Amino acid sequence: MNFFKKSKKGFINKEVKELIQWSEPNGDGCMVSDMITKEGWKVGYMFRDEPLPDQPDSGWHFYKGDENEEYSNEPNNFHIFKLNTICNYDPDIIPYLNSPVGTYLIRTSDGKFIPDDGTLPICMEKQDQ
Repeated sequence: MNFFKKSKKGFINKEVKELIQWSEPNGDGCMVSDMITKEGWKVGYMFRDEPLPDQPDSGWHFYKGDENEEYSNEPNNFHIFKLNTICNYDPDIIPYLNSPVGTYLIRTSDGKFIPDDGTLPICMEKQDQ
C-alpha cells in the first residue's frame, strides 16, 4: 500500500526544507531516478560525474540501485532536481555530497554509504513515510 501523497506529475510530495547550502560553481542540479522521486525508495547508489558545462549541474546522479539497462535507457525515468530537494527525499546522502568527481557509492545495511568496488550488494530501503 502506498502512503505517499503524489503530485499531478506523479512525484511524491515532500515538504522541502533547506537542508544544505550548495556553493559549487557549476550549480546544484542532479539527475534522479523516478524510483526515488515517484516510487518512494531511498538512494541506494550514487555517483558524481564531471558537471556538464554551461548547465546548473553538480554532477551527482542518484539511483535506487537496481534500475536495469532498459529502465536506465528511458530518459523519462529520470528527472533533474536541486540537490537540496533530493536531500529532503533522502537526508542520508548529505554527508557525501562534497565527494569529488569520480566517486561511486552504495548504501550498506547500516544506512551509510561506502565506495562501490562491485563486490557488495546495494541495500535498498523505502523512504520514511
